[in-house]
Amino acid sequence: MTRFAWLSIVAALVTIALKGAAYLMTGSVGLLSDALESVVNLVAAGLLLVVLRFAAAPPDAEHEFGHGKAEYFSSGLEGALIFVAAAAIIASAVPRLFSPVPLESLGIGLAVNAAAAAVNFAVAWRLLAAARAHQSIALEADAHHLMTDVWTSLGVIAGVGLVALTGWDRFDPLVALAVAVHILWTGGRLIHRSAMGLLDSAIPAADRAEITRVLAAHERTDGIGWHALRTRQAGARRFVSVHVLVPGAWTVARGHELCERIEQEILALRPPTTVFTHLEPVDEALSFADQGLDREP
Repeated sequence: MTRFAWLSIVAALVTIALKGAAYLMTGSVGLLSDALESVVNLVAAGLLLVVLRFAAAPPDAEHEFGHGKAEYFSSGLEGALIFVAAAAIIASAVPRLFSPVPLESLGIGLAVNAAAAAVNFAVAWRLLAAARAHQSIALEADAHHLMTDVWTSLGVIAGVGLVALTGWDRFDPLVALAVAVHILWTGGRLIHRSAMGLLDSAIPAADRAEITRVLAAHERTDGIGWHALRTRQAGARRFVSVHVLVPGAWTVARGHELCERIEQEILALRPPTTVFTHLEPVDEALSFADQGLDREP
């Protein structure tokens, strides 16, 4: 997946150049704020490259469940960098509210910024497709950040356009401040999502329902039971554990064969998924003492 991180890096460099040129031509702090957000995109894309390489590393003695959770650090740091960009935008825009500066070369400046927005849109669309294909939260976060940049650019273009139409220069810093508020919201959302991932959040309800349907089908056809279904997400990988209750008269081989089938069917729903099944006799009272995270005394 690192090739998509390189794509994001190249896009950030291109848009920084375009937006920087648009700012120099017009003197608009709205366009400056847009360029600053692209600098954040570049730093975030560099972090994404490092994190994706680390997350793809195979399990080792210190990380026996793999390194998938590293993706949450990428999206969390990206959210934090967005806050830094917002602070820089506010610092640039507030003085212009009290001392407006006439803008210049608005037509060419807006055209250049629109070209940068088109680049970001194309790359974000490609990253979203890759994120769905690879189940990568880090790629998805970077794609959504780029889409936010697209909407930011459109807002800035609208603000500078209003200056050109009305002659009221304060539209420029007002739009820049609105951009800052918008990206603060995006940064907060990314940080929240990253924190939830590091706290071992369960997989989405719709995906859990698919697993439940697999278990219920075996309950009907094989006459077995199940409980203690637990799920968690670590980057692109999902972990599922469940206790399978079978008649005590079954042989170990028969119970094991059933668990293998259940695991394969759950694996097929949405890879990569690691499935753990625990076989228990349904007619043993102790089998029902460990439905919680800790076994009952």
